[in-house]
Amino acid sequence: MELLFSAVSSVAVFILGACIGSFLNVVIYRIPAGVSLIYPPSRCPRCKQQLKKYDNVPVLGWLRLKGRCRFCRNPISVRYPLIEAATGILFVFVFWAFALPLPAIGYWAFLSWLLALSLIDLDTLTLPNSLTQSGLIAGLAFQAAVGWSEAGSSGVANHLMTGIVGAVIGVWMFDVITILGSIAFGQTAMGGGDAKLAAMMGAWLGWQNLLLAGFLACAIGAFVGGGAIALGLLNRRQPMPFGPFLALGAVISTFFGQAIISTYLRLFLPTAGMIFENLH
Repeated sequence: MELLFSAVSSVAVFILGACIGSFLNVVIYRIPAGVSLIYPPSRCPRCKQQLKKYDNVPVLGWLRLKGRCRFCRNPISVRYPLIEAATGILFVFVFWAFALPLPAIGYWAFLSWLLALSLIDLDTLTLPNSLTQSGLIAGLAFQAAVGWSEAGSSGVANHLMTGIVGAVIGVWMFDVITILGSIAFGQTAMGGGDAKLAAMMGAWLGWQNLLLAGFLACAIGAFVGGGAIALGLLNRRQPMPFGPFLALGAVISTFFGQAIISTYLRLFLPTAGMIFENLH
């Protein structure tokens, strides 16, 4: 019975995530274009015909139409159902990893922000202020809610300080990287939006997991960028979006941050590792 309940709950969470993913498709397309998220209703970008409600069913709607508009028969990008499915899968992973409702709901929101920002950065090489700033505020609100649930007003103060310190370190860290990188390479090394995204991540994750996420992002970005240059897919002067790497580092830190940090400290700094484990 418990297994059945878990399976049904996971399917329900996947459906919820896919529905959120459908909305993220709207966010990813409309915010860079400066179009309202509410009006007009979903429509084909080519023939402008409004989609039927049953065509908007996440993943299944695209499959039912065989990837083509009902009216003009032009192809619909496979990215739409992939984003819906990816969001559903992320929601299920959060549901499995965080048993308590408040952390699960919070991290559902956090990962949704990260996914939207990553794909906008891939499309436009920008990270809209409207998303990074609202995400930062939501992160601080999440910290306050978690703090209240744990220890009332004193918990709110402690968790808010965690989020604020993480946000400040995020801005400072990437501003320094931008300045040093610009001096070293003779051109702008990183956009201003990356520092704002790092601040948003710090508000959600705290400074320790933010540092881990930043390290992972730089390592993965250097590996991918170096590989792309070696294969001739990218030249040294060509800009590469860093937001997706930051988001990937944040996702890894969300699920595995404490385990990675405690393992590292236990292996290389045993005393600090014991202190870290006692704090958590």
